[in-house]
Amino acid sequence: MTAPLIDPFARPISYLRVSVTDRCDFRCVYCMAENMTFLPKKELLTLEELDRISTSFIRLGVQKLRITGGEPLVRKGIMTYFEAMARHLDSGQLKELTLTTNGSQLRRFARDLADCGVRRINVSLDTLDDRKFAEITRWGKLKQVLDGIEAAQEAGLRVKINAVALKGFNEDELFTLQSWCAARDMDLTFIEVMPMGDLGNEDRLDQYWALSDLRERLASQFTLVDLAERTGGPARYVRLEETGQKIGFITPLTHNFCESCNRVRLTCTGDLFMCLGQEDMADLRSPLRASQDDAVLETAIRAAIARKPKGHDFDYSRQRVDGQVSRHMSHTGG
Repeated sequence: MTAPLIDPFARPISYLRVSVTDRCDFRCVYCMAENMTFLPKKELLTLEELDRISTSFIRLGVQKLRITGGEPLVRKGIMTYFEAMARHLDSGQLKELTLTTNGSQLRRFARDLADCGVRRINVSLDTLDDRKFAEITRWGKLKQVLDGIEAAQEAGLRVKINAVALKGFNEDELFTLQSWCAARDMDLTFIEVMPMGDLGNEDRLDQYWALSDLRERLASQFTLVDLAERTGGPARYVRLEETGQKIGFITPLTHNFCESCNRVRLTCTGDLFMCLGQEDMADLRSPLRASQDDAVLETAIRAAIARKPKGHDFDYSRQRVDGQVSRHMSHTGG
């Protein structure tokens, strides 16, 4: 039997995030520059190559596959890849196939995703205000996203909303977002903004809203019960006793989640990032294209996992940004 992937700190790697494109139909300010230069299509892994790498990881013990971007659903022919991954759900090797999306294409694809075995999705949504939504996404239309969420629920998909906590931007919508999600039986996760990309354009320190403060605000109106539940990702969850609603917190800065990290990230060009907050990466495209023998690829995967660091270095505590990484979030896939 093929030995599973174990990193140098005895953490099994069971979760792979796959960015299938660097392109997006939005330009969210914490994710991309407004005038992005996208990769030439020839540099991207083909859908067949994405299938082959993903299959190798699944053979090595990955049980959860999350598809990201950019916006994954803008990639031409993307449902071919989802259909290919469905065979691993059918075999039982893969326990979950899911995606993170901005919601813009869900009206078009929600039913097809459900037919491929996707059962739950994450939708990124930071505000319910039309004006602010246009400001934060630069190009997005809130109505289109809300319609996509409705389509996903109609298709039977469980929807979780991911909201980046941004000081001075959506602080005043904390309870609006919470109650809106509760009314639609959707869980909600808040994410601290991370120091990634070009800080000359967007000052992350000014945007940073600690989730410890956000949690205190929630606790002023609700009884928060900590949950031991894990979904394979970095979020820690509470239940609001009064509503039964589940709220998640992804806190890379105030309370990092590195000690239990079980995931790695594959970019659309075949680079494997062993840590979201470190620059080190491994090239898997070269061994993939060098040989049709998957043993060569698997050797490269194992060598990469052997370099997985203990954790990231993100830090805002000294009123300056430490541990910054230069690539945009869209490049790594969230």
